[in-house]
Parts: sequence; C-alpha cells; structure tokens
Amino acid sequence: MRLATVALAALAVLASAGAASAQSSQSQRDRQGQQQGREDEDEARPPRIAPLRARPNAGPCPFVKVLYDAARYVELDGGRAAASAVGYTGEIQGVTAGCRYLNDDPIEVQMNILFDLGRGPMAQGDQRTYRYWIAVTERNEAVLAKEYFDLPVNFDGSSTTSVTEAQSVVIPRASATTSGGNFEILVGFEVTPEMAEFNRSGSRFRINAGTTAATPPAP
Repeated sequence: MRLATVALAALAVLASAGAASAQSSQSQRDRQGQQQGREDEDEARPPRIAPLRARPNAGPCPFVKVLYDAARYVELDGGRAAASAVGYTGEIQGVTAGCRYLNDDPIEVQMNILFDLGRGPMAQGDQRTYRYWIAVTERNEAVLAKEYFDLPVNFDGSSTTSVTEAQSVVIPRASATTSGGNFEILVGFEVTPEMAEFNRSGSRFRINAGTTAATPPAP
C-alpha cells in the first residue's frame, strides 16, 4: 500500500510537471503570437512622423515676417492714449511657415498666423471683424502682390481671445534658377495712419487694456 501510494505520488508529481511544462509552452506560444500580432499591427500602422522628402526644395524659402508698423491694432477713442479710451485691440504674435518648390514649379508657401485679440472699455459688442493683409515683395524691393482678409471674431463674453489663421501663398517663378530667397512675405493688420504712428512710437497697451491693469505708453 505504501509502495502504491508512493508510486501514485510520483505519477502525480510527473503529471503536475508535465502540465506545468505544457502550460509553460502554451504561454510561450501565446506570448510569441501576441508579439507577432503587435509587429504586424506596427507594420500596418502609419508612422507618427512623416518621412523626409526624397528631394529637397530647389532653393531656400521666402523670408516671412510681421511688419512692425502693422503688428498691433489699437482703437483709441478720440485719439486719447489712455486705457479708458481703448476699444478693440489685436496683436500678431507670430507666423510659422514652410514652402515647397522643385524644378521650375511656383513656390507654394503654407502659413499659420497667430492673433491675440481683445476688447477694452470702449469696445461695443461681443463681435468684431478685423482685417489683415499678406503681401509678397522682392527682397527689400517693391510689393509684387497684396491681398486683404477678414478675420471675424466672437469674444463669447470674454475680454480676450486667440485665433490661428492658415493661409497659403503661391509665388510664380521666372525660371528654374529663381530662388525663394529673392522674395519676402509680409503680414500685418489694416491700420489707420494714426495706428501706424502709435505702433512706430513704441506705445502699446495690453490686449485687454482697461479691463485689467494696463501697460502705460512708453515715454
């Protein structure tokens, strides 16, 4: 009886070992299958970062900048440079751009323009349509083309808001040897001569001047 018991115990141990081995083999096969599935999924999934273009541009991109005189928009009731006289305001915070051209193709420029906008105590209403322009010039030379755009804004009860505008510019080239470095792209608000002079003087208010502490005009 004792021998039988020992024999049964030995069989039980062997059976357990066999089951454990089988379970281990199955687990390994499962892991391999899961890993293969992930690899197949990774191959099917598009890359998070697009590969670099196989061919570079034919030359550099045009220089893109905000014209200082038209970078800010400040309405002043009666022309008074005081926080209590401020109506609608705006500032072009920055422009990001990239371009594409090959052979004798025209230069295609994609731009994103960031506007910070506000309304002071003299602003009437919750909505305002600003106006801005994009101009293409020969580098430090004459304007070749200029186009105006409307920027409708709804403040939704707030004193400030931000808007990003996407725009594209196409610049024809005289020949395949004409480089994008020959051109500039300028961006600015449509401003009055008084606004332009205010900007040139260095005077400025915060976007929400009059609703919070304002930055006084520079001397």
